[in-house]
Amino acid sequence: MAISPPYPSYSPGRGSGTHPHWWQRRWVRYGALITLLALSGLVILALVRRQTGTEGFLVGLGLAVLPVPWLLAAFRWLDRVEPGPWRNLVFAFAWGACAAALIAIVANSFATKWIATSTADPAGADTLGATVIAPVVEESAKAAAVLLVFLFRRRDFTGIVDGVVIAGVTATGFAFTENILYLGTAFGTDQLTGGRGIASVTAATFFVRVVMSPFAHPLFTVLTGIGFGVAALSTERRPARRLLVPLGGLLLAMGMHALWNGSAAFGQFGFLAVYAAFMVPAFGLLTWLAVWTRQRELRTVREELPAYVRAGWLGPAEPFALGSMRARRAARDHARRHLGGRPAARAVAQYEAYATSLAFLRHRGRRGRAGAGAVARERELLAELWRRREVARPALEHAARTVAPVPRVTAHWARYGYPAAPSGRPAAYGHPTTYGYPAAYGQPTAYGQPNPAAPYGQPAPPHGHPATPQGTWAVPYDDASGPPEPYPQHNPYRS
Repeated sequence: MAISPPYPSYSPGRGSGTHPHWWQRRWVRYGALITLLALSGLVILALVRRQTGTEGFLVGLGLAVLPVPWLLAAFRWLDRVEPGPWRNLVFAFAWGACAAALIAIVANSFATKWIATSTADPAGADTLGATVIAPVVEESAKAAAVLLVFLFRRRDFTGIVDGVVIAGVTATGFAFTENILYLGTAFGTDQLTGGRGIASVTAATFFVRVVMSPFAHPLFTVLTGIGFGVAALSTERRPARRLLVPLGGLLLAMGMHALWNGSAAFGQFGFLAVYAAFMVPAFGLLTWLAVWTRQRELRTVREELPAYVRAGWLGPAEPFALGSMRARRAARDHARRHLGGRPAARAVAQYEAYATSLAFLRHRGRRGRAGAGAVARERELLAELWRRREVARPALEHAARTVAPVPRVTAHWARYGYPAAPSGRPAAYGHPTTYGYPAAYGQPTAYGQPNPAAPYGQPAPPHGHPATPQGTWAVPYDDASGPPEPYPQHNPYRS
C-alpha cells in the first residue's frame, strides 16, 4: 500500500494549478535551442568552407580534431567527483563550436572592416581587431554558454569545478572551429606558394595552435567559469557579489586573451616571452586550483555524509568509499563483475553521484547557501539513494575493504561520534561491534518511536524509515520496502 507524502507534492511545469504556456514547455525550449545550434553550425560550416575550400576544410578538420579528445577527457576527469549531465557538456561544446564561433567570425569581420574604412589603415585595423575587438567578442560569446547553464541548469551548477568544466568545454568547441579555419587557410596558402614539409605554413600553424597552445582558449574562458563558480557559492543575500565576480572573471579572460593576441607586436620573441612568462604559469596555477578544488570536494563528501550514516540512510563505510575516487571505481568494477553486469555498475555510478550531490547540498545548507528548494531536493536525493541501495551498498562496502585506507581516529572524527574499537581502529567506522544502532549514535531505536538522540532532537519517522539529519521526514515508500536493514557486526575494513 502506497503512503501519501506528509508534505505538499510539486508538479514541475505547473503553476497555480494551470498548465504552462506552450512556449514554457520543455520540448519547445529544447527544440528551439537545437534548431538555433544546428542553423549556426550549418552557417559556420558554409563560411569556413568558402574561405578554406573543400580540400583545405578537410585538412583543417583532420588536424583540428586531434587535441579535442584530450581536452574533453581532462575536463571530464575533473568533473568525476560530481559528474554533470552529458547534455550540459554537449550543449557547451556545440555552443562554442557553432554559435560562439559564428558570432566571433561575423562580429570580428564587421568590426575590422569598419575600422579599416574609418582609419584607412588596414594593417592597424588588423592589429586593433586582434588585440581589442576579438578578445571582447570571443570571450563574451563563450561566456554566454556559461551564463545560460548558470541560469537555466542551476541545479547542476554548484561550484567552481562546474564553472571550470562548462567554460573549458565551451572554449574547446570554439578552438576546434577556429583551428579548422586557421589550418585550412594555411593549407590553402601552401597550395598557392608551394610550401612543403616542416617549412610550410600549415606545419607552423599546427605547431603553434595545436602543439604549443591547445589550452589557450580553455585557459581564457576558465577564468570566466571560475567567476560564475564563485557566484554559485555565494548566498542570495549578496547580489552584488553574484554579479561582480563573474564580470571580473570575464574581464580577466579578455585581458589575458588580448595579451596573447598582441604578443606578436612585442618584437621577434614577443610570442615566446608571453608564452613562457604568462601562459605557462597561468596554466599551471589554474590546473593546481582545479585539482585542489577537486580534492576539496572529496573531503566535503567524507565530512558531510557521516550525518546520514548516523540517521540510518548510508552504510558505515560509505562516506569514506565515496570520498575516494579509487574506491568508487572499485565499487563499479565489483558491481559489474559480481552483482549484475553493466546495469549494476550504472546503478552504483548513479548512487555515487546522488550521494555526492547530497553531501554538497548539506554543506551548502549548513552555510545558508542551499536555497529555498533544499529540503525538497534532499528528499529527492535520498529517494534515489534508497532505490539503489541493494546493489550499491555491497559494492561500496567491498571497495572500502579492499581499497580505501582506514583512517586514524582523531579529534576531527570524534566530533562526529565515532569511538575507537578496542583494536585501535574504528569499528565499522565508528559503530560499535554490537548488533544494531543504539540511540546514543543518533540512530532510530524502535522504528517509528521517538529518538531524542537523533540529529537536532527529531523523532524517527513512521513506517520504519530514518529521518534525515535536518529532522525532515524521509520520502515515504510502500510498506513492503521496509526499514533499512541493520549492518553486519564485522569491521568493513577487515577481510
